[in-house]
Amino acid sequence: MPGLPTEVKYVRGVGPRLAEMLAAKGILTAEDLLYHLPFRYEDRQNPRSLDELKPGEMASVIAEVRGAALLRTRRMPLFELTLGQGRLALKCIWFHATYLEGKFHAGQTVAVFGKVEPSRSTSNLKMMQPQWELLPDASDDAETRLLEVGRITPVYESLGGSRLASRWQRKVIFNLLESARGAVPECLPRAMLERLGLPDRERALREAHFPPEGTAATELQAWSTPAHKRLIFEELFFLELGLELKRRRMRERTGIGFETSDKVREAIREVLPFHPTAAQKRTLGEIVGDMRRPSPMRRLLQGDVGSGKTIVALQAMLVAMENGYQAALMAPTEILATQHYLAARKLLERSSRRYRVVLLTGSLDEDRKRLNRAMIHRGEAQLIIGTHALIEEKVEFDRLGLIVVDEQHRFGVMQRFKLMKKPRPDGSAAQEPDVLVMTATPIPRTLALSLYGDLDVSVLDELPPGRTPIVTRRVADERAAEVWEFVRKQVAQGRQAYIVYPVIEGAGDDEPELDFPRDEEAEKKAEAPAPRKMAGRKGKAGELFAKVAQEANPAAKSGLKSAVEMYERLRTGPLAGLRVGLLHGRLSADDKEVIMRRFQRGEIDVLVATTVIEVGVDVPNATVMVVEHAERFGLAQLHQLRGRVGRGAAKSYCILMTGKRISEVGEERLNAMVRTQDGFELAELDLAIRGPGEFFGTRQAGLPDFKVANLLRDRRLLEQAKLEAERFANADPKQAEGTEAERAQVWRRLKEAWQRRYGLVEAG
Repeated sequence: MPGLPTEVKYVRGVGPRLAEMLAAKGILTAEDLLYHLPFRYEDRQNPRSLDELKPGEMASVIAEVRGAALLRTRRMPLFELTLGQGRLALKCIWFHATYLEGKFHAGQTVAVFGKVEPSRSTSNLKMMQPQWELLPDASDDAETRLLEVGRITPVYESLGGSRLASRWQRKVIFNLLESARGAVPECLPRAMLERLGLPDRERALREAHFPPEGTAATELQAWSTPAHKRLIFEELFFLELGLELKRRRMRERTGIGFETSDKVREAIREVLPFHPTAAQKRTLGEIVGDMRRPSPMRRLLQGDVGSGKTIVALQAMLVAMENGYQAALMAPTEILATQHYLAARKLLERSSRRYRVVLLTGSLDEDRKRLNRAMIHRGEAQLIIGTHALIEEKVEFDRLGLIVVDEQHRFGVMQRFKLMKKPRPDGSAAQEPDVLVMTATPIPRTLALSLYGDLDVSVLDELPPGRTPIVTRRVADERAAEVWEFVRKQVAQGRQAYIVYPVIEGAGDDEPELDFPRDEEAEKKAEAPAPRKMAGRKGKAGELFAKVAQEANPAAKSGLKSAVEMYERLRTGPLAGLRVGLLHGRLSADDKEVIMRRFQRGEIDVLVATTVIEVGVDVPNATVMVVEHAERFGLAQLHQLRGRVGRGAAKSYCILMTGKRISEVGEERLNAMVRTQDGFELAELDLAIRGPGEFFGTRQAGLPDFKVANLLRDRRLLEQAKLEAERFANADPKQAEGTEAERAQVWRRLKEAWQRRYGLVEAG
């Protein structure tokens, strides 16, 4: 038999050619194939009869082919299949399905799965775009009939056309499991499995692929059978064990033990612009507690829009500076870096001490860059604020003690580590600096546990006093005149407004400034028959994926308003007489800077923009945020945009303007925005709608590519895996669970899983 690490080409029924196709799907070994689990199951022991079907339900049906025809209409070709049982019939219809012509013949037996709908033409029922599979007949071998008829049958996501379809996978995986009978190595201690009530690894793999008779259909579809739980727990356990090991190693490294004397406390009090909230005091206490320890701090500070993260980070940087060290703040955009620089200088002017703050961004002229780099190198600059320019090789710090990374999700993981590993000018092995990463995108706990599991987490869950709730309303496009009149009234009262558009220029624009980056493959699939890959996605995110994909590239759809077009239309029409500005991602850094400065000084009344203003623009006098085509934006982005207003004491408004066609997903997002301003509640919903991989708009570097686990569905198992990993990693060897050989096997498995399966970046 082939061992689990064996290359997949040596598995019976595969071979070199199919192995290449499997490799494209990330299946390289026999083990990878076994962990490619079915995405659903069909009960072919007791299939549903046609007289039992009810409109609105999802159902599996096995019936005989009565007829098939390709119908060509003006709009598209339709393929119609008629299945029958006795006098009853079921119509199955696929769009654009010319590829089905000739595949069905009268008398064949077919299994279909889909949503049952009433049929207008007859009293019979129909299914639109069902998944289908021809069942074996007398010409098929006994093994094929055994795996597909009279049992709970696994249905797999296609791995590449008809060659690697579900039937082929059933056969190959069944044979692989048979050849590996009694030889699948266990990777968890038996005592742990018994305590948690989980089956051994081989039994779990066997029953996840081929459930025994009597397994509850509800448990199978929810992936909650003991077999599924075992495999999910295993994957999450090794993820959390790896993160726990990273935390433990971090605690063993040499960091900086900062002192917090009366002198340091006085320096912090001098610059505080207001009395801190209880949440700010608590999080600062957690951060400073880490900074006092001689091991490097690795902490995530997350807080909703306007919760005061920056002032907490500045206080932490003051601790470093008062101890004779430099502090660096890295921001994702020049606008945000410049704003941090100006805000820090303004606050530090209140101090009796003289701190030198320097800015380092790509758009600075070379002479200024050289001067600033020299000051950083000589230690004359205590606080350094910049963009990616901070991680360039030319930038050398004198005594870097604290790194703050703002909007962490916009940087790759490696960029954070590059800044952490900056050498000292003398080339000596320096103490590792403390690292504080910040985000205003609230991250649900389940995602934080996996994505930032090596970081301790502080949460700012309270807004500073004086921040008033933002009134959020949905308005249809037909009422645009009322919206522009409202904007004029606000400007007449001395206020300012933003008007945001999803794209820069017209229907052909491909500027990726939307929350959903363009995905040509997803667009093709959205227009084609419902593909099996979409159906293979698990949980609520999978059910909604097709709808989200249709919104993936709104710029390509007709009738979408753009920032440039509407800037011209508004300033010469509904907003004529007001001072209207335009800001978007294609402007040069200098032009962006000039426009933002003018808006902040009140020289621009209304700023027409794209989502380039989503993060970091702070204009307390702005009280109106109008988002056109709001149905096209993701929840996280809408929430960030809303957070640009309400930053002063005046009542603020967020107006979500919508077009005529709003998808089910769009409705869900818009209603949530009107219902709540709680960023964490919105983040949970956003995660549910889009799934972990798309949560940040682009796939986050470092997010594990799970084989069997799903962060939404498996929250409880994730929490349990974290507790078990901590227990295993930190147990006294004399009292640890399992034999010495079992524990050694766990660590071997971890090394393999961490490096290959999860693809996580090692912190060094």
